Amino acid sequence: MASDAGTSTSMVSHESYAPGMIELGLVNPLYHFDPDLAAGLKKLCRRRDISSLMHYSDPGGLPEHLAVGAQWVRRFGFDVSSKDILVCSGAQHALTCVLSGLFRSGDRIATDNLTYPGMKTLASMLGLRLVPVEMDESGMLAKSLDLICRRENIKGLYLMPGVQNPTTVTLLESRRQALAKVVRKHGLIVIEDDAYDLTRPGIIPPVSTLVPDSGIYIAGISKALAAGLRVSFVVVPKTLRMPVRDAILNTTWMTPPLNVELVSMWIKDGVVDKVINQKRQEATKRFELAGNILHNYNFAGIKTGFFIWLALPNSWSGIVFEQRMRELGVNVFGAEKFTVGDASAPAAARISLTGTKSIDKLIEG
Repeated sequence: MASDAGTSTSMVSHESYAPGMIELGLVNPLYHFDPDLAAGLKKLCRRRDISSLMHYSDPGGLPEHLAVGAQWVRRFGFDVSSKDILVCSGAQHALTCVLSGLFRSGDRIATDNLTYPGMKTLASMLGLRLVPVEMDESGMLAKSLDLICRRENIKGLYLMPGVQNPTTVTLLESRRQALAKVVRKHGLIVIEDDAYDLTRPGIIPPVSTLVPDSGIYIAGISKALAAGLRVSFVVVPKTLRMPVRDAILNTTWMTPPLNVELVSMWIKDGVVDKVINQKRQEATKRFELAGNILHNYNFAGIKTGFFIWLALPNSWSGIVFEQRMRELGVNVFGAEKFTVGDASAPAAARISLTGTKSIDKLIEG
């Protein structure tokens, strides 16, 4: 398998925001269901003196925020304490700190043969090589990962175990156990990015729970609420903690404590649960509409998900479909945007169900 190379460092094109373009490419987290910021700030000011939140603080996060972070991570099925948590400025920043802190230029990281474009561009920027691993309808194949680890000097493994981007696959517990066995065998560092896991009901313990000494788990906030506040909580084993903490220091010094305090208040008050439920309900409506419109086509997705993976006729490619749709005023992402290395791009495209604010615009697209 050839590793990924030459990926553009631009994750998305701002052309998608051109006047009249219907956004079915970018997966937006349904901003209009987010809590009222002004009301949140007023409530926060009534609760405590927030002036101290404007000061420099520990790069890893304030103690009270680490405790809330542990509480947040537990809802993903990972029972951790505050000492296991670091606070980052969003999941992308967490990935940046993990990759820059624990890996060096030329290191190889195994990943699904279709994966999150932001991981591709970040790895390219840092000089890291992504090595594609074969998938089936249930996700990454453990036997393929084992084969690649025996053939190449693989140092890490990047996974999106819950509602994988772009295929929407969720790794079953048995598959997670099989992958963890390979991780232990080859001494890999696991980077587990569960950006979309909260868009689905149910809990499956992360792979990192099976390899606690080498598993890093990124529990983002942005898809649940308040993406603009840029907050994520990251589980990092003690042996790997300092390099990641140093990377936080060297990139942002710290995540703004005021932002984390606001998110923490919404988590503790149960506001986040209300928002997640509202977004799942809205996503269900959009999924059902997509199913009615695309009833003659094959696609994968979950009913509460934010996007679907559409299979195209064999005569089409993802990139041709993407270009044709843009000519028609609709932005979508073809499979090539997600393909790693020399892996074959399937005839498919990711369709965002949450890119438009209104359902009417979604139907029009």
